[in-house]
Amino acid sequence: MIGSGKKLLPRPGFSLVLLVTWILAHQSLEPKTLLIGAAAAVVLPALTNHFWPEVLRVRRWGLLLKFLGIFCYDIIVANLQVARLVLGPGDKLRPAFLEVPIELDNPLAITILSAVISLAPGTVAANLSGDKKTLLVHILHTEDTQGAIDRIKERYEAALKEIFR
Repeated sequence: MIGSGKKLLPRPGFSLVLLVTWILAHQSLEPKTLLIGAAAAVVLPALTNHFWPEVLRVRRWGLLLKFLGIFCYDIIVANLQVARLVLGPGDKLRPAFLEVPIELDNPLAITILSAVISLAPGTVAANLSGDKKTLLVHILHTEDTQGAIDRIKERYEAALKEIFR
């Protein structure tokens, strides 16, 4: 832990997120709020460090920002599409399960891909195969399952592979 020769901040990004979240949650910059937030930002990552997989390094920050922009755009578009589908006639829905072959090999990158898919309205990453090579995705509506698989691979997986290579 902290005194066993490990770095004081084994996960500096996580520490920063914890501190900022603490400050935002308390809506205060009082010394006591900052002190408790800083303590949590140091202690929690040190206590949980052994649970984390290997560090996933961002190699292309500009591409990460572009990816986040595309993802935010996709969420807005998906919200509108889902609203139109749900409010329209139910017989037009074509839900499907997609078996998306994935090439990502880092557990954290796979988790990010699953989260991105699940956060977009109308899609849910439902299961990862035992060999971690296929992601089962439920989609609310598609008329072209292969096209939907290709979009996931091109828009999300390819970008994540490049960002974290």
